[in-house]
Amino acid sequence: MSRRVRTALAAVLAAVLGAVLLPGAARAATVNYVALGDSYSSGVGAGPYDLSTCLRSQKSYAPLWAAAHAVTSFRFPACGGAVTADVRNNQVGQLSASTTLVTITIGGNDAGFADVMTSCRFGSTSSCESAVAGAKAFATATLPGRLDATYAAIRERAPNARLVVLGYPRLFETGYCGLLAMSSYKRTILNQAADVLNGVTADRAGAAGATFVDARPYFTGHGVCAAEPWIRDVSGVIEAYHPNASGYRYGYLAALTAAIG
Repeated sequence: MSRRVRTALAAVLAAVLGAVLLPGAARAATVNYVALGDSYSSGVGAGPYDLSTCLRSQKSYAPLWAAAHAVTSFRFPACGGAVTADVRNNQVGQLSASTTLVTITIGGNDAGFADVMTSCRFGSTSSCESAVAGAKAFATATLPGRLDATYAAIRERAPNARLVVLGYPRLFETGYCGLLAMSSYKRTILNQAADVLNGVTADRAGAAGATFVDARPYFTGHGVCAAEPWIRDVSGVIEAYHPNASGYRYGYLAALTAAIG
């Protein structure tokens, strides 16, 4: 046998052994990703939207992450306006034993996000205080059980998936913002309510064995009233107080990527 033939056979043998002994090196990992949740996952504020009533945008963090990682499959049932019961009843059906990654934002609508924002934007200081106090009480007393049930439903449907729970940003900068803006005090107590909601969400995510991703640091300096806001103000009613395209890309996507790659 010539030296050239021996060399060629050795190369073939090495390739075969490598394929048998190191399958992970020869094939990319399978990632079957499902993005659940509310408007902060569907992409409200980023636009443009699909034709459904859920206002799903390809500029939300979930499709951006899926595209950047060339996932095996991607499903996107997240829906604007969703509460925890909607996730359990209408979204977890997209999960299966083959699902490997699930992301979710949920809980803000359960706590009355839209009503609180309306009370604070258009109502008196006392009505804002009352709405915020009610939301905080709900978040600490009632929301934990709803989150537990939701995370359990996800685990049941997708037992092999990594569950990643993303929190909500603080919506406001608290400096001077013009004569027509909410007062600094109102903006401060709304940010404090977001902190309470994030604390509850992080606690229940941890109890469920999920990864909690805190988005707040990534939005710092880019809330409503910032020079470069990543949160929309009331200029668009449906999109008000949601991230814009920059917020989803440089806020949420950056936070998710830092947490899971």
